[in-house]
Amino acid sequence: MNHITVIGAGTMGNGIAHVFAQKNHPVVLIDRSEDALNIALSTIDKNLARLVAKDRITEEVKSNTLANITTTTDLVSAVSNADIVVEAATENVDLKLKIFEDIDKHAPANCILATNTSSISITKIAAATSRPEKVIGMHFMNPVPIMKLVEIIRGYRTDDSTCKAVMEASSALGKVPVEVNDYPGFVANRILMPMINEAIITLNEGVAGVEEIDTVMKLGMAHPMGPLQLADFIGLDVCLKIMEVLQDGLGSSKYAPCPLLVNMVTAGRLGVKSGEGFYLHTRGSKELLVSSFFK
Repeated sequence: MNHITVIGAGTMGNGIAHVFAQKNHPVVLIDRSEDALNIALSTIDKNLARLVAKDRITEEVKSNTLANITTTTDLVSAVSNADIVVEAATENVDLKLKIFEDIDKHAPANCILATNTSSISITKIAAATSRPEKVIGMHFMNPVPIMKLVEIIRGYRTDDSTCKAVMEASSALGKVPVEVNDYPGFVANRILMPMINEAIITLNEGVAGVEEIDTVMKLGMAHPMGPLQLADFIGLDVCLKIMEVLQDGLGSSKYAPCPLLVNMVTAGRLGVKSGEGFYLHTRGSKELLVSSFFK
């Protein structure tokens, strides 16, 4: 598995492109926006520079990694020579189905089609293609260059050879692949998102404030980041979408998103990406201030 195509140049997509390119794979990174591609390359450059500063890689590795990445806005050319396509577009089921219909038409017959979805059914995505046996979930954790876990999700018709190839490719990246089955939220978000949602419910009911909830979870449960800060980091809109997938797929009221989460997303308060969620987020500042709404 040598030629890699990554669809989507956002946070997850540029991270996935980074880790493959750093292991000397030729990577084609595709997005609809040239601006998004330029931002992605700048982000990768900065992340590599941090690794150089920490003596974790050399300047030569940094240069070679960047040289391994080609960008384009043309999907047909991006997938025509790929051994594996990793889709990392927005967590929107209709968008993902359309992307997989398109890449299925133009990718080589032996190409594996992987999705970085954090909750959407692999079986449903695979059904949009003529090769469901070659469709698989490859759920990286954020930030991709740092986090070791990759959830490998088998759809209903994913075959053994596809799963084996993706497990081996993940290990070769220095990751730890864990195979799971295709149920809403898989394992990571089946457990994580209800915890985050419960933290928001706890806040909404006035049990404790933002800092207090996060401090309890950091000091009491040894979490590196409190659930409300983590929700801001993930994106409250993403958290809401995953809770909706869990509720729709599992049919239980325990997965109902907290009304406060719904209202914050409706109001455009999405966390880091919008500059405000449970905390205020100022570019270039590491100071963590609780949003005035919760004081």
